Amino acid sequence: MKKLLSTLTLALLAVSFSAVAAAPKLMVSEKVEINASADKVWEKVKNFGDLGAFHPAVKTTEITSGTNNKAGAKRLLTLQDGGTINETLTRYSNKKMMYSYVITDGVLPVSHYSAVIKVKPVGKDKSVVTWNAVFKRKDLAATPAAGQDDKTATDTITGVFKGGLDNLKKISE
Repeated sequence: MKKLLSTLTLALLAVSFSAVAAAPKLMVSEKVEINASADKVWEKVKNFGDLGAFHPAVKTTEITSGTNNKAGAKRLLTLQDGGTINETLTRYSNKKMMYSYVITDGVLPVSHYSAVIKVKPVGKDKSVVTWNAVFKRKDLAATPAAGQDDKTATDTITGVFKGGLDNLKKISE
């Protein structure tokens, strides 16, 4: 019986792994040039505990564990429509004006998501903000459900990034 149970467990793990492996890795990279110093722009971006400071889709941000702006901090984003997203900060550098994070759970149609947001100076009063992510669609089946395909996942993240970056430019210039 133990051998049968072990065989079934291994088979289920193999099926789960093959589904994850079958879904392609997707990427989104967006950037915006802002007519403001990198220091000024970083002031709006740097607080992991307040994504709503520049992203209009975020109603509230709450640090649920850990210390804000320290790797391991977890935040809960509540969106304007009531949806939620749980994220964990994986790296933070005030000096390099960047941080990276992963989504652990949420309403977005993505899984295996990790992202980096970075502010760079490109002149005295000019900066470029880049936001990059690598992820898979949430529905890892070989044939995903309607609205859960690669295009939907990519279009959603592109929209999230553009919405945030466009507003950041607006409030920074």
